[in-house]
Amino acid sequence: MKSIQTHIPGYPRIGAARELKFALEKHWRGEAGEAELEAAGAALRARHWAQQRDAGLDLVSVGDFAFYDQVANHIQLLGCEPARFGFGAGQSQLARYFAMARGVSHGHSAHHDHEGCTHSHQDAHALEMTKWFDTNYHYLVPEFSPETEFSLACDRLFAEVAEAQALGHAVKAVLIGPLTFLWLGKERADGFDRLSLLDKLLQVYGAVLDRLKQQGVAWVQIDEPILGLDLPPAWRNAFENSYWQLNQVGVPLLLATYFSPLEENVSLACRLPVAGLHVDGVRAAHELTSVADWLPVHKVLSVGIVDGRNIWRTDLDLALAQLAPIAAKRGGKLWLSTSCSLLHTPFSLENETALDAGIKRWLAFAGEKLGELELLKTALLRSAGTHGGVNGGAAVVGNAADSAAFDAAWATSRAACASRRASPRVHNPAVAARIAALPAGADRRTSPFPARQAVQRARFQLPSFPTTTIGSFPQTPAIRAARASFKRGEIGAAAYQHSMREEIAHAIARQEELGLDVLVHGEAERNDMVEYFGEQLDGFTFTQLGWVQSYGSRCVKPPVIYGDVARPQAMTVDWAVHAQSLTAKPVKGMLTGPVTILQWSFVRDDQPRALTALQIALAIRDEVADLEQAGIGIIQIDEPAVREGLPLRRSRWGEYLDWATRAFRVSASVARDGTQIHTHMCYAEFNDILPQIAAMDADVITIETSRSAMELLAGFGAFRYPNEIGPGVYDIHSPRVPDTAEMVRLLKKASAVIPAEQLWVNPDCGLKTRGWPETESALRNMVAAARELRAA
Repeated sequence: MKSIQTHIPGYPRIGAARELKFALEKHWRGEAGEAELEAAGAALRARHWAQQRDAGLDLVSVGDFAFYDQVANHIQLLGCEPARFGFGAGQSQLARYFAMARGVSHGHSAHHDHEGCTHSHQDAHALEMTKWFDTNYHYLVPEFSPETEFSLACDRLFAEVAEAQALGHAVKAVLIGPLTFLWLGKERADGFDRLSLLDKLLQVYGAVLDRLKQQGVAWVQIDEPILGLDLPPAWRNAFENSYWQLNQVGVPLLLATYFSPLEENVSLACRLPVAGLHVDGVRAAHELTSVADWLPVHKVLSVGIVDGRNIWRTDLDLALAQLAPIAAKRGGKLWLSTSCSLLHTPFSLENETALDAGIKRWLAFAGEKLGELELLKTALLRSAGTHGGVNGGAAVVGNAADSAAFDAAWATSRAACASRRASPRVHNPAVAARIAALPAGADRRTSPFPARQAVQRARFQLPSFPTTTIGSFPQTPAIRAARASFKRGEIGAAAYQHSMREEIAHAIARQEELGLDVLVHGEAERNDMVEYFGEQLDGFTFTQLGWVQSYGSRCVKPPVIYGDVARPQAMTVDWAVHAQSLTAKPVKGMLTGPVTILQWSFVRDDQPRALTALQIALAIRDEVADLEQAGIGIIQIDEPAVREGLPLRRSRWGEYLDWATRAFRVSASVARDGTQIHTHMCYAEFNDILPQIAAMDADVITIETSRSAMELLAGFGAFRYPNEIGPGVYDIHSPRVPDTAEMVRLLKKASAVIPAEQLWVNPDCGLKTRGWPETESALRNMVAAARELRAA
């Protein structure tokens, strides 16, 4: 075995130009069959494996590709598709896969399969979605019950291994581990413990590993990131026996952990009967020495030394200083990797032609991170051969030209890191002075909620069960075309503004016709709820092609926060004022909150995240003040990312929640009592942080609850959440349109745990990704449901 090897836990699957997104959406529109979609996937996989090989990686990762979600892949692989979907024998695997992801309506799967499949005549909600650990990636939640059975039911993984082998690659297959797979799921029966399914599940994992062994894979990476969580004893105790069983198959297993330190699980992870252990060397850098000491020397240690979650260049000198003593302890044998899958980073800087050159040199996307691994590998080998460090002694790797290229690449990286540290563009003295002078009460509203509620009810005179939407309306082809033309300089600012004002008028008119009580302007002018604000704030920069996958075909292009944040001028006021001028009903001003802007950006790593969040909060605070001054009486500050920002270890929750909730309150507390502050949260579990959500002190919170049939709301009721709440009554991520009766049932369920006078009626989330026909049908049913509840 080579002394130093390189690999990655996973690679971005969407493609350099979002090819996967467009192939999926073409298929879902019925314009491409399954064969065409499969061909697009195969082309992407082949290209991505070649990129890993060409960058010098010793193993390519196979099994990290998914048409929608890697957890959904495992649901099919392990034969545990929920019975409630009623799949028929004639349905293809892809048809069933997309039905689980997108829902089944009126006898047809949501992607409108044109392959001649027979569909069951059943209405079924899509699987729930929630955040993948503390990232902005969403996975589909497996469902478990006492009746759940497992079987080796899908050959997709094995076919992809064969593809890679046929292309001449050394293959490392990638699996989600059995304990993490169970942990990520939910029980669909009261009193049932999904861990009781482990023995049955291990039998199928053994069969999967046996198939991979027969195929001759070099390694199997088996991901158990839950080892970085606070696990109940029963879950911790299940690891040793589980991996003893899996190790009997005889295929080399690389147990992979990431996103969090192992802490009390260091010893457990190191003694498990596997051939190797991968650890996150970025988020758990302080544990590297302990792991190197605990892990038996015959096992492979894989160190994730390059950050797989952010886009800053690696400080190669610092990384080498961390790696060299570990390599020495391991007898020179070490694997180098990224901290986690590169799914969470953009594809490549190669085509970022418009990015500021001074900032671009500070960055490394997925492709560049592969290069960093090769540089570190070469440096370790060179250091081991000369004992003289990176620049000492004669090169022992490659010829003179290779050595010169290595020296030049290392020097370039070193200079870029030094440039960033010294750049005056990073620090703004005015921002620092404002934070230093911030008064102690800047995060408190003038009056408590009951007093504010009385003033607001007198002002707005809304009916019971008031109806609203979360903010965005369909981003039609016409809207996207106008924005693209404006960005390309084909139309001027006046023409673009006129086009967007017409779209706003259209959205207002449709909402009035539908009978909604509190309107929104529809956000036609916004490309993305974070990017839109970042484009208007100092300290941000933007990429052209820096897309990352959020779920399915949904991709986001996070801003890059490189310096201190400030708001030069108002960002939303003109649009909100125009919308309000078109109607007598209240129109919400729509803002994205400071924690969500932080979480959904690539954040500078040279100062605490709490400080960056407070800088953003002050910018949003100024916008709230300007909206209020302009006569906007209801202002929504969306914070869907508060839950996902939680550290994975509970011991760190308190510190995070203190600064995160304070940042929200700083942004909102400039508002007077008569201004109603809304916030929105979605696709996460909130019950364990309800006191902190209440401490945000928003007048109204809207949350996603429809996929869980209002289960998420139970915690709010038990907690006696004091302010008003709008539980989502239909799932906007599915084209399925629920009828009025279904929404009435959900609202009655909500009324059983939340006082009716506190309830609002709204969809789960924004409607940007939907079409107008389904949007109007769903909202018409929603308004009818609210009216039925009022009559009752």
